[in-house]
Amino acid sequence: MQMDFSDSPEEAAFRAKARDWLDANTTRRNGSEKAQDHFMARDADEVARARDWQARKADAGWAGLTWPRAFGGRDATPIEQVIWNQEEGRYAVPPNVFLIGIGLVGPTVMIHGTEDQKTRFLPRALTGEDIWCQLFSEPAAGSDLAGIRTRARREDDEWVISGQKVWTSGAQYSTHGILLARTDPQVPKHKGMTMFLVDMSDPAIETRPIRQISGSSSFNEVFIDNLRVPDSARLGGVSEGWKVALTTLMNERFSISVGRASGGARAEELIDLATRVERNGRPAIEDDEVRARIADFIARQRGLEFTSYRVMTSLSRGQAPGEEGSIGKLLLGKLRQEMGAFGMDLAGTSAGISAKVGDDVARWRNEYLTAPGNRIAGGSDEIQRTIIGERILGLPPEVRVDKDVAFSEL
Repeated sequence: MQMDFSDSPEEAAFRAKARDWLDANTTRRNGSEKAQDHFMARDADEVARARDWQARKADAGWAGLTWPRAFGGRDATPIEQVIWNQEEGRYAVPPNVFLIGIGLVGPTVMIHGTEDQKTRFLPRALTGEDIWCQLFSEPAAGSDLAGIRTRARREDDEWVISGQKVWTSGAQYSTHGILLARTDPQVPKHKGMTMFLVDMSDPAIETRPIRQISGSSSFNEVFIDNLRVPDSARLGGVSEGWKVALTTLMNERFSISVGRASGGARAEELIDLATRVERNGRPAIEDDEVRARIADFIARQRGLEFTSYRVMTSLSRGQAPGEEGSIGKLLLGKLRQEMGAFGMDLAGTSAGISAKVGDDVARWRNEYLTAPGNRIAGGSDEIQRTIIGERILGLPPEVRVDKDVAFSEL
């Protein structure tokens, strides 16, 4: 595929319009400010600022750009969403805690939801009144999502749901969740699930933040104990949860591929660090081994950027993104972990024990400690290798002896 890195005249006009609005409504980040994490808030104050920013965007027509106008969107093209995200990432704006609601849940409700669900949930997602989380993964069902054990049994016009979810991003401040539960254990596991839309403030739901090695708590355990929801909370048909989940997961992949910069450290920042620390009594940047390592990181980073341009070129041509996202995620997670480790090496032994050695030291320590989670979230390294092997290299699909076995027999 021949890649085109330049904007078309229409795209350039859209970019200028987006930049003008951003200039008039917020401030640009200075050179020392890193981009906000793409969807995780640290505290209630950051959530409040994110809500305010989302409401302003919605009022001006910059929220849910690719949503149809009938649902409050702009009917924008995917490449226009990419352009907006690129421009917004240059400004000092709050984290996009609405990524799951607007990028994943909203499009799924548009396809599988009732008219009442669309009227009730879609406008509030756009304006930032509701924040959504994705209640999919479980302790015994991570990469094998169809192995979930959370149960939902029907009692008249209600469903009673009990189980546990884990690694739920942003659940501690979410108002609603999209929840996958098993409703028929007597059929093959992919065929016995149903999707629900739940209120996270219900007393039957308990959220427990997970303290990560980086010190943050972006993931959560969620316990559901006899949660009662009306049948109107069901999204899609009974036992059609896998079909609904695939819609959500496809939108997740797209949202990640066009998402705002995640705030991860860049290899060029290692050059600045290496000029300010010493190795063997000299600035570290003068060491040939240090220079070679940084050069390798920059080269690999550039390769990933060019791979992402393939996605942008496809979007610009009106095509669906291919499997480049799996390549990028697999390589980026490993690269970030290696850069974090090297940044800590340059900073010295204090990087691992002091919380206030300096912003640059804390930055690289956080990068190193966060990277293992990044290599699992959104599809582990092993899952990405399977996608690349089967869909890009054309290798035979993995043999799954349990695929058509009833869940109750597993």
